[in-house]
This record gives sequence, C-alpha cells and structure tokens, in this order.
Amino acid sequence: MNQTVHTGGTRAAAAKATPPRQAPASKKAAPARPAAAAKAAAKEAAAKKAAAKKAATKKAAAPRKNSPERTMADILEVATREFAENGLAGARVDAIAEAMRTSKRMIYYYFGSKEGLYIAVLEEAYRRIRAIEAELHLEDLEPEAALRKLVQFTLDYQAANPDFVRLVMTENIHRGEYLKRSQLIQRLNVPAIEGLARVYERGVKAGVFRAGLDPVDLHWSISAFAIFNVANKHTFALIFQRDLDSPKAVAARRENAAEMLVRFVRR
Repeated sequence: MNQTVHTGGTRAAAAKATPPRQAPASKKAAPARPAAAAKAAAKEAAAKKAAAKKAATKKAAAPRKNSPERTMADILEVATREFAENGLAGARVDAIAEAMRTSKRMIYYYFGSKEGLYIAVLEEAYRRIRAIEAELHLEDLEPEAALRKLVQFTLDYQAANPDFVRLVMTENIHRGEYLKRSQLIQRLNVPAIEGLARVYERGVKAGVFRAGLDPVDLHWSISAFAIFNVANKHTFALIFQRDLDSPKAVAARRENAAEMLVRFVRR
C-alpha cells in the first residue's frame, strides 16, 4: 500500500517537474519582395505628384479675387485667342469663361458685354505692339538703320504674334465698326506715326531720304509687308509650292522688305 502511494507520488512529482511541451512557434510572414515594394512606392509618389500638379493648375487657373487687374489681364489673354480663332461672331463667352474657370457674369462685370470684351482685346493688342516699338530706341540709330530696324521688327513681331493679324483682319471684315468706338486705339497709334516721322525727317535733313513723303503712307507700306506675310502665307505657300516657314525664306523676306522700304525713301 505504501509502495503504491509512493509510486503514485513519484509519478505525480515527475509529471509536475516535467515542463509542458510548448506549441511550435508560428512561422514569421515572409518579407515583401523588394521589387514589389519599390513599385508600390513609385506608384504612390507618382499619384501624389499628379495630385499636386492638378491642384497647382487649378489654383493658377482660378481668378485672383484680390487682384482685379490680374483677373482682367487673364481674361483678355484667353479672349484674344478665342476672338482671333473664331472672329467676333463665332467667339463664345461661354468658352472664355470655361477656360478661365469663372462665370460669364464675372466677365460681363469687368467688360460689360461681348462687344466690350472684343474692343478691350483690340486695345490690348495695339497697346502691346506700340509699347515694344517705343523700346526700339530708333533715335540712337542713323536714319537708314533706324528705318531698317523698324521694318524688320514689324515683320518679326507680327510673324511671332499671328493673333494680332487675325484680330486686325476680323475688324476689317466689320469695316472698323468696333475700332472706331475706341478712342484709346487712336491715341495708341499716334506715337507710332510720330516716331516714324522723326526717323524720316532726320533722313531728309541728313540728305539720305528724299523729301515729300507722308509718314502715314510709309507706315501703311510697312504694315502691308508684315500683314501679308502672315495673312496670306498658307494660300501663297500652297499655290506656289514654297516652304515659307524655312529659316532661309523667313530671313530673305525680312531682308527684302527692309531693303525695298529703304530704297523707296532713299535719294
């Protein structure tokens, strides 16, 4: 009896002394593949960059509430393209408002009407070219060099700004109906004639230009070269199969126009 009890006690003690068998640890999750992780990071970075660019574009396109002058300038820039591309009749204020991310009401607030906006576009177009002309410093050049520079500038400017030519063509289709409503455009063009007159008069006094010419007629001739160079380029190139946009052709027309004007006024 004592032996049985002793044996049971021994077994119980042995069982107590033996630590329980631990369950096998679960396997750690395999690390993500480096290539997959890099791809995911790149995708996330690209998404953030696209979102930032979209936000910046939206912010730039939105009119600045605290800068009416900047808002008007932005509207004029968009409206210039719309009127130049589609004319007065075909241009849509809705399209201008959509491009500006604003409302027609805002545009009418600043310009009054579609016609008022069109006149403002004409005024800005003439203001821009006359402002650049004023920076040519023709008075610092000899008469022939000054006239040559003015002719070449006019061709260069209008070739680089075909929208100006298209606006002038549109207004001529309307026989100057809207231009004559603007006293500003008439004032803007007075310095252009005065500057050309000073160049011509200096040439006459220096004995290099012949007398009796009208500066307005000279301005007409310069404009004719420059406007035809843009307005008829596509039809002329097609009819006569010429590449009028090649650097060589552009340089030749530029030089020829200046040379013809200089020879016309030369004694």
